[in-house]
Amino acid sequence: MTSKIVIIGAGFAGLWAALASARQLEMAGKVDAVEIILIAPEPTLYIRPRLYENDVSTALAPLGDLFALTGVRYVQGTVHKIAVTENVVEYISPNGTASTLLFDRLILASGSKLFLPEAVKGLAEYSFDTDQMEGAIKLDAHLKSLAKLPDSPARNTVVVCGGGFTGVEVASEMPQRLRGILGEGVDVKVVVLERGDSINFMGPKSSSVVQDTLASLGVEALTSQTVASIDADGVTTVAGTRIPSKTVIWTAGMRASSLTAQIPAERDEIGRLFVDQNLKVIGVDDVYATGDTAHVAADDKGHLALMSCQHAMILGKSAGNNAMADLLSLPQTPYSQPTYVTCLALGPWGALFTTGWDREVSLVKEEGYKMKTQINTQLIYPPTNRAEAFAAADPTLQLAV
Repeated sequence: MTSKIVIIGAGFAGLWAALASARQLEMAGKVDAVEIILIAPEPTLYIRPRLYENDVSTALAPLGDLFALTGVRYVQGTVHKIAVTENVVEYISPNGTASTLLFDRLILASGSKLFLPEAVKGLAEYSFDTDQMEGAIKLDAHLKSLAKLPDSPARNTVVVCGGGFTGVEVASEMPQRLRGILGEGVDVKVVVLERGDSINFMGPKSSSVVQDTLASLGVEALTSQTVASIDADGVTTVAGTRIPSKTVIWTAGMRASSLTAQIPAERDEIGRLFVDQNLKVIGVDDVYATGDTAHVAADDKGHLALMSCQHAMILGKSAGNNAMADLLSLPQTPYSQPTYVTCLALGPWGALFTTGWDREVSLVKEEGYKMKTQINTQLIYPPTNRAEAFAAADPTLQLAV
């Protein structure tokens, strides 16, 4: 009987896991021995690193044709149950029908979601986000609707909760974005609330650039502030600070897919499964985790792979390659990703491009923006033909910048 590899998720990790497993299968000359099945709600790659942008209409890539070209069977559905002992996943089709898939190897690439702590009152009801395409579209519609409201401090103020990577990118775009909607003469206000004592997620070599740039753009950073509640008219912090605002954007923290909880194995504080360097879940037969669901070292110096597209792409390639090699009793290729870069968009100022885990400043302003544009519109988009797909699916290839 034909063996089956089932991949859950069509994000960066899921896409590349599918392509790498198909590549490995072809290289082994056993294309009829294993069926590769990818299950996801849509056959579409959403480019999450671009969802901070004003226009997200091109921040996606259809995958149906690419799957067909590379021999990957796409199944439309949302997985809600994983039975590891029976090697079965259960999913719900768009029409509401429950169905099952048997697997010989499972690759969990179901990604991550924005963390919404229950302790923050009104968070789910009144905040906006750019975590998924749906949220980015909702935020854009809301911002455009502000022009219909009477001029007021609350209408003209955007509060971004979280001074991390996403929060800074969203905040940097917002002054210009608001003026484009409300008018150049309007006194707009953008505030970042950060619970830490400074905005220093970029480390000592780059954080001063970020802080100075935010100030130059007119973005106010309030540190040591924990959000207590959000309502239709503003946000209140634990310390009692009240900021009137019709637009509160939540960017504070991520958690791995809830499906990781269905795998009987150890997880870290953000829900990622501990895996070995081949990305097999430790202590669980036949299951691999990759992308934002995997806790694994990126190099031999103690750096962990991050929840980022650059890590998800290589993690996906490694998981797909190794799951197929495992199934075919072939040598596996341990995951390794020592190269690390960061490119942070900073609105009209441009972008900050850094290299290495200590984030050494490499490119700034316009040159940094050119690099950010190249990464966001070229390097992380999927190939369009079989030959390019299999060439790029080599798990030893790094992101070339």
